[in-house]
Amino acid sequence: MGWVLLIAGVALWWGAHLWKRMAPASRERFGDAGKGIVAGLLVVSIVLMVIGYRNADGPIWWGRSSALVGINNLLMVFAFYLFASSGAKTRITRKIKNPQLTAFKIWAFAHLLVNGDLASFVLFGGLLAWAVAQVIILKRAGVPWEPPHPVPVKKEVTAVVATLVVAAVVMGIHYWLGVTPWG
Repeated sequence: MGWVLLIAGVALWWGAHLWKRMAPASRERFGDAGKGIVAGLLVVSIVLMVIGYRNADGPIWWGRSSALVGINNLLMVFAFYLFASSGAKTRITRKIKNPQLTAFKIWAFAHLLVNGDLASFVLFGGLLAWAVAQVIILKRAGVPWEPPHPVPVKKEVTAVVATLVVAAVVMGIHYWLGVTPWG
């Protein structure tokens, strides 16, 4: 049952995110209510993925090592920074067109480094593939991009502080769930 829920969760994540691009007329008919539908579908997809991942069993090709955990943690801090930067419009967002999707790809890749089992390949690999597909779809759609204007140092500091706070909270949640993120 875990596998069904995991795959359904990943598929629902893809579908909810791609609804606007793949079926724009259908999405447009819902107007603003469509945002709520997408949000609800994403919550359901996350619940399915979490329950499915925790209950999926299968082959394990490698386990955690100190080196991979260290690399994972550095990549995660960078991913959190990119995500925070997208909201604060920091200097790095002048170079990276889609900082949230880039952060998401880094997040998924980092988790694949430390989780060498089939369930992780389905979950994190499936979500990494979604982020890559999303970038390709956005490029093909010709969505215009103009780098943000130069930002004050205050925004950089805000992004760094937000990164450290979120990283600490996420590590605490992982620890609470029984996963030691520090190796």
